[in-house]
Amino acid sequence: MVVEIANRPEARSLSKADMDSRITFHDADKIMEADFSNIRFESTRGVNAFYDRLEDRIRATGETLWFFLVNLNGTRIEPDAWTAYSRRGRALNMAHSMGSVRFDASEETHKQILKAANTEAFDPNLFSDRDAAITRIRSLPNKRRNKIVHEANYTADEIASRVHFDPETVIMDVDFSHFTFHHSRDVDDVYDYLEAAIIESDRRWFFLVNLNGCKILPGAWVRYAHRGKRLNEAGSLGSVRFAAGSETEETIRMRAETQGFRPNIRNTREEALELIEDMRAKLLQEQ
Repeated sequence: MVVEIANRPEARSLSKADMDSRITFHDADKIMEADFSNIRFESTRGVNAFYDRLEDRIRATGETLWFFLVNLNGTRIEPDAWTAYSRRGRALNMAHSMGSVRFDASEETHKQILKAANTEAFDPNLFSDRDAAITRIRSLPNKRRNKIVHEANYTADEIASRVHFDPETVIMDVDFSHFTFHHSRDVDDVYDYLEAAIIESDRRWFFLVNLNGCKILPGAWVRYAHRGKRLNEAGSLGSVRFAAGSETEETIRMRAETQGFRPNIRNTREEALELIEDMRAKLLQEQ
């Protein structure tokens, strides 16, 4: 049943078809239009569900960069959802946007976006109507003409030094402590190495991931989530992470709400290893 407040469906109640009907690609203008009109974002789950779908749809186009046109007519973003809305929006913009323009925001949402813009130093690009927003987009530079090439921040040896395979415990131990993923190139370099190593081993492993002090910057999050999910599906017997509290931990827990995986985050390495042993015992029982 769709929950409505002032005729606004709650985002988490929208089906995949509902969300797809609100996501449109205008190829001629290189625009991805997201229609948030009359939606109520009440919780992190609703935000995550819609942004998960946006990421999937953009990936399916085969184009990395788009102008974003966002319809905020009648949109309501509750306080409990605002952090997730801001964080997921920032990550999507950093990964795929050549410029984001919003239009027809309510007074309340307008104030929220302006406040975030002042705090996070971005141009809110808020317009009263769709035509004005499109005119603004057409004035922005097309970055597709110049393919963005990120410089590598880590060598293959530096990445390899952080990965250890223990055949006796069947654990792949990955040390991301005090490691920064600056952009998609860093993510791909790390996960290309991990995928190749797992393929060479010709088996699945328990993944033990140290996230203490790890930073995943907004421009890397979309790629990190995609590559991590792919690696887990292909090569993991079970994945456990440990970190003593961080924004990275919070974001992983937030994404796990809608992406079909357990965050499995513990405070210490010892607690993480205990969870792996529980997973191992369960797998043995199921055999």
